[in-house]
Amino acid sequence: MTEPLGIVEILGLAGSLSLLAGWRLYLCVLATGLAMRFDALPLPEHLEGLRTLANPWVMGVAGFAALAEFFADKIAWLDSVWDAIHTAVRPLGGALLTLAIVDPADPATQAIAFILGGGATLIAHGGKAGARAVVNTSPEPFSNVAVSATEDVVTAGLLYLAYQYPVAAAAIAIVLLALAVWLLLLARHLLRRLFGRRRHTDAS
Repeated sequence: MTEPLGIVEILGLAGSLSLLAGWRLYLCVLATGLAMRFDALPLPEHLEGLRTLANPWVMGVAGFAALAEFFADKIAWLDSVWDAIHTAVRPLGGALLTLAIVDPADPATQAIAFILGGGATLIAHGGKAGARAVVNTSPEPFSNVAVSATEDVVTAGLLYLAYQYPVAAAAIAIVLLALAVWLLLLARHLLRRLFGRRRHTDAS
């Protein structure tokens, strides 16, 4: 990432980061800060806005929040409460992360990035929250833990890939967007069937 990024790489990186923030906002902030802190993520001049994430205070708060989210996300129904609380927090955080990637010399592009970044984060958040609500209907706790752990690993892995290979970040963003939309539609379908069946049982 020492060479200047092209428009495709910038959009891909912004899209990937905003979508991943819909799953794990604090992990995105912490991982990005640590990578820069230990020079594992050299930034071109125009991405220096992200350098704030390497501030020890920012990383400390993000680390504490990421740890709290790690445990809260693995307890059935508590994860849904956590998701509900973060319905506003994640889109705002994703929008700000996206804003830091875009060239500050172009205010119009920054405004568009802020809006689209927040929207992408909200879509990813909605897909995650809907899918977890469906998983929580399972009586056993293991599926919830397995899904949450998978989200942790996938978020960290894709975040690394997006920063190390910005050319691939656009493809990652497209896949994540498709996955988020699919999860939203699937959760909507399954929840309708579940509650429809319960209403039918109660009526009988």
